[in-house]
Amino acid sequence: MKAFLIIIAVVAVIVLILISLYNGLVRADNLVKEAFSTMDVYMKKRYDLIPNLVNTVKGYATHEKETLDAVISARNSAASANTPTAKLEAEGELNQVMSRLFALTESYPDLKANTNFLDLQNQLSVVETEIAQSRKYYNATARDFNNKVKTFPTVLVAGAFGFTVAPMFEITDAVQRETVNVSFD
Repeated sequence: MKAFLIIIAVVAVIVLILISLYNGLVRADNLVKEAFSTMDVYMKKRYDLIPNLVNTVKGYATHEKETLDAVISARNSAASANTPTAKLEAEGELNQVMSRLFALTESYPDLKANTNFLDLQNQLSVVETEIAQSRKYYNATARDFNNKVKTFPTVLVAGAFGFTVAPMFEITDAVQRETVNVSFD
């Protein structure tokens, strides 16, 4: 009888540990989802600003149709991406074409002086700062979750219940990693 009670106590402790590990994984997973959702809200704000910015540039740079079309195409791809991985890839492409757009505007002094363009550029700058902050938060929550998923003994529970690592939001394109040269002519 005493051995039976010890076995029941050991099983109960193991079950409580498993429940605790599972609940920790669920909480961490929910934080990752919340962080991604927050980042997604800021990216949506940017997606809403981009067409206005492109339309403003169109008035000044009519022969730059290829660049403007690439910006709209990348914006639409990023806005319609469904999974975190797809969104992360589409964001990389969008960042690349947006840098081309701003490089293009350097060739048009009248555009750089346009108050509507300057206002849109300022709004976009604010949103980019918000996106950068939300990316940092997302990556921190993803890191914490990934640590739980990969460390013992949580790895046993994570594997049993289908928890997988969350993708990190990283710069994947070598062009985005290059230092921007600024010159004052």
